[in-house]
Amino acid sequence: MKCPKCLNDDTKVLESRVSQEGRSVRRRRSCVSCGYRYTTYEKEEELQMQVEKKDDSFEAFSRKKIAKAIEAACIKRPVSVGDIDAMVAKIERSLLERGERVITSREIGDLTIDHLKAIDHVAYVRFASIYKDFKDPDEFRQELEDLRR
Repeated sequence: MKCPKCLNDDTKVLESRVSQEGRSVRRRRSCVSCGYRYTTYEKEEELQMQVEKKDDSFEAFSRKKIAKAIEAACIKRPVSVGDIDAMVAKIERSLLERGERVITSREIGDLTIDHLKAIDHVAYVRFASIYKDFKDPDEFRQELEDLRR
């Protein structure tokens, strides 16, 4: 790290502190040459994910969009806002752990449907009816039979 005052390459770290839920490090430094003291921050690089949609277009990943879809499926169901927030966080974490910059809307939908199935069956069926694009009542009936098993 170069000293911002004299541009000397030789600096030493006086103290380090972890901040922001362990996602950044604040360091107090001192230049060995001129003695100037300054602060630097190291921050984890946030992965900016792009979502590839069914029509081959791209858009930025949005937690809010996932939460809105889940909330719509959970209307008048015994699913709390906290449950929805936790579900969205798990979905986002799963996607981030892959380390890929481009994810498909299908991957997001599959993760969402799996989490809904574990939380509330009615919300799952509501989401599935749109996500799986049922064409007729027989497809809907088949999904319900699969859910019963």
